[in-house]
Amino acid sequence: MKLFKKYSNAGWRTKDRIFSVCYLAPFIILFFVFTILPVLISMILSFTDYNVFQMPKIVFFQNYLDLLFGDDEFLMAVKNTFIIAVITGPVGYFASLFIAWFINDLNPKIRPVMVLFFYAPSISGGVYMIWQIMFSGDAHGYANSLLMYLNIIDQPIQWFTDPKYMLPLVIAVVIWMSLGAGFLSFVAGLRNIDRTYYEVGYIEGIRNRWQELWYVTLPSMKPQLMFGAVMSITSSFGVGDVTTALCGFPSTDYAAHTIINHLNDYGSTKFEMGYASAIATILFIVMVGTNKLVQSVISGVGK
Repeated sequence: MKLFKKYSNAGWRTKDRIFSVCYLAPFIILFFVFTILPVLISMILSFTDYNVFQMPKIVFFQNYLDLLFGDDEFLMAVKNTFIIAVITGPVGYFASLFIAWFINDLNPKIRPVMVLFFYAPSISGGVYMIWQIMFSGDAHGYANSLLMYLNIIDQPIQWFTDPKYMLPLVIAVVIWMSLGAGFLSFVAGLRNIDRTYYEVGYIEGIRNRWQELWYVTLPSMKPQLMFGAVMSITSSFGVGDVTTALCGFPSTDYAAHTIINHLNDYGSTKFEMGYASAIATILFIVMVGTNKLVQSVISGVGK
């Protein structure tokens, strides 16, 4: 009888596994076809000379050598991308965390309004238009009008065509739009923390809000912290639409040229898909390496 029950339970466990696989199969198939497979194909094409109209020709590491040692525009794009990522990534991440922490203590009736207020810029299509009006290159732009009224400048500044101002403005816009999906995950994570953890923490010796944040709040929402970090890194290294919308394509003297702009140039305009795949592969490796570094830092939070 025991032997029968043993094999019966094993049979049910097998059926459960089959049902689980069937439920997950659509997602697994879609994820493989539209995410993993394109990445693998891109890595393979990065070792070829492929222009869409002809069969790929293997060139081994020539695309990477040309990128790193013969493409000044790419090196400029790498510099601009890293400047944007180093500033906007951490600033946007911690801003999202602390604003979510602040909103969490507000009145439940006010909280949704504040969440919408901070989240709206990341999904609004009018963000670029607002900044273009504020920093218009003529005397009627708000920034130029104010500076001329205060006699700080005599002539209007061409904010989005002057290399001196383009990158700082792009960084400001990216930070303003950085409270996106990661911010929402922080809000949700803070709302789902069991309040008894805080009671136990105060019994164990926690005496202020900062200790509460470090020893209770952050360790209790590590999944949300990890998700927010991944989204922050992806968005900071993936800046391209902002520079195109504000500074044009290509930007003056490539002052706001990013890796994504370079990728779009060779992939969508010049159709040099092998070269574009090499750019994408380098960007992918940098993103994965940065994510691994951030994960190791977050795993030590609260220890």
